[in-house]
Amino acid sequence: MNSRKNPSRRDFLRSAGAAAAGFSIVPRHVLGGAMFTAPSEEITRAIIGIGGMGRGHLGYRGARTVAVCDVDQNRIDTVLKGLEAGVTGYRDFREVLARDDIDVVHIATPPHWHGIISAEAARAGKDIWCEKPMTRTIGEGRKVIEAVQRYGAMFRLNTWFRFRGDFYGFGTKVKPIKKLVDSGMLGWPLTVTVGPATGFDLKFQWSGLTDLVSEPVPEELDYDLWLGPAPYKPYHLHRTHTTFRGYWDYDGGGLGDMGQHYLDPVQYLLDKDDTSPVSIEVDAPQQHPDAAGAWRRIEMTYADGCRIILDAVNTDSSKIPYIEGPEGKLYRGFRSDIPDIEKKVALLPDPETQEPDFYQSVRTRRKFPLNESNGHRSCTLVNLGKIALRLGRGFSYDPVLEESVGDEAANRLIHQPMRSPWCI
Repeated sequence: MNSRKNPSRRDFLRSAGAAAAGFSIVPRHVLGGAMFTAPSEEITRAIIGIGGMGRGHLGYRGARTVAVCDVDQNRIDTVLKGLEAGVTGYRDFREVLARDDIDVVHIATPPHWHGIISAEAARAGKDIWCEKPMTRTIGEGRKVIEAVQRYGAMFRLNTWFRFRGDFYGFGTKVKPIKKLVDSGMLGWPLTVTVGPATGFDLKFQWSGLTDLVSEPVPEELDYDLWLGPAPYKPYHLHRTHTTFRGYWDYDGGGLGDMGQHYLDPVQYLLDKDDTSPVSIEVDAPQQHPDAAGAWRRIEMTYADGCRIILDAVNTDSSKIPYIEGPEGKLYRGFRSDIPDIEKKVALLPDPETQEPDFYQSVRTRRKFPLNESNGHRSCTLVNLGKIALRLGRGFSYDPVLEESVGDEAANRLIHQPMRSPWCI
């Protein structure tokens, strides 16, 4: 299916990972590709990162897997045994992106790789299905938006609760909550509390270790490529393969791992897809510079007074509402202090229908409902919380400039440098 113009393998491998100045790709829909393709024509994909999350992507229907990629040779060998003949395994994602017969890349690497691979995939003429969190920093997210839009790529972030599925432990889908919020019955501004009391487990205790000692690098692992843009740290098993989530260099503890699942629907419910909070406050022990640790509370406030509270302490589900406004409250299980809430909501108009099939977006070239732009804004919520935790204090944020005016310490975490030669 892929008909976007692509660089040669040699040229692409030489340029990927460095600045993309002077390089252009013509999107395949301009060349008469996906936009004019018969619906029955096959979409091809590659999975980059084939740990637990990546193996889950192999089961998504609608495309044929032609390549898998991982820096761990054992993972490649294991996965290839379970796939049909003709699927190729790679250690280096740049070799995958250099192929001109791949339409979509699924990115299921640790988050410190999401930004670079997303931008390079767009530049190589691929569409992108990226795991959460979208990027490890706010600055990387801005650059992904620029690359995706410059090269005409379709982008999907892999969380889906704003448009389908039961909303984890809340006891309902997002749709009726959206109808209630849009109706104004709760009043305005609203406070949304995310935590154990409202059915959401952010893996608050998912932390790194602070006493790591150097270990020999396993023969099957390309550790230098695993680190990629992250600062060099001596190898230890706990830094890699699942437990990497406990370290600031690669993710951000439970907040980094699960935060976008819970916060993207909040952003959608509050109609904040094009903005971000203006102030962030935190209640937490001082964090270790390397290992993410536990915390108690993070509060983010928007310019209109709406608030998001991430509460890791209170577990009393009978007293803490999920959404509270001046005119009413909504609790876990769609309980409310508004009489006959379910009957009233059932009579309200439905929100705009959202296309849940990313491969349909690939064919039609219509944006996926959770794309590079609104996905960046919900990922920004995660990253703002991480910044406050690492600073050990609150700070102000300008959602237009996407910086903290006058706070250089915060801005250094918004725009973090990458280990040479990697950059977006």
